[in-house]
Amino acid sequence: MILDSIANSAKYESVHPRFKAAFDFIKKTDWSKMEPGKIYLDEKNLFINFSETKGKTPEEAKMETHKDYIDIQIPYTQAETMGWTPTADLKSPIDPYNPEKDITKYTDQGQAYFKVEPGQFAIFFPEDGHQPGIGEGTFRKIIVKVKI
Repeated sequence: MILDSIANSAKYESVHPRFKAAFDFIKKTDWSKMEPGKIYLDEKNLFINFSETKGKTPEEAKMETHKDYIDIQIPYTQAETMGWTPTADLKSPIDPYNPEKDITKYTDQGQAYFKVEPGQFAIFFPEDGHQPGIGEGTFRKIIVKVKI
């Protein structure tokens, strides 16, 4: 997992060949004029879900993992709390892995919680169980899906 400011994104562009294109697009886009939806930058290899999310309590938010994609999660309109647990430590899947959606959800809670502010990002790899969406009210966020 990586947590940092978008201003420092160049430090992470060498981690994956598609990270530079993702961060370049994020920085040049006026998100205040965007409607929620999917934006394909490189077909299913690199795309963005710009979503409107209703905040949840830690008990309501579900831990999730992915096998085929890396998530870059960026709160846009307000801070969001996220939970984290190593995938290897997750014990209670709700359903089996869904390959169509590349997701497994769990009832496990985070071993650690942290706040991500607008202008910051969290990167979650397959070894990172993550519990996004913890917050109050309705907020918008950017979720970049990067094919491994």
